[in-house]
Amino acid sequence: MNKAGGVNLWVTNRILSALLGGYAFTWGFASLGIAGLAALGVDFHEAETGILMLAFLVFLGVFLWAFACRSVARVWAVLAGGGAVMTLSAWLIQQTMLS
Repeated sequence: MNKAGGVNLWVTNRILSALLGGYAFTWGFASLGIAGLAALGVDFHEAETGILMLAFLVFLGVFLWAFACRSVARVWAVLAGGGAVMTLSAWLIQQTMLS
């Protein structure tokens, strides 16, 4: 593979990790935040509005961090793994609230 092909692969991987991983992380953050605030007694729509406004800043932060981080494997692990853990945690909170 020539040098240009390696650079294109690096850029493509960074863009995918920033977009897809950032989306997964932000989804997990929002779902966990909304479920957590609702469990604490905050009205659902107020929790949703507040967390989704904050989610814009979270996505911006993780998007930029995905390009600044030295290791793309770390980016994928933190963003996709963190998003999965937060989404699972939100699901568990919701199941607890429903039972």
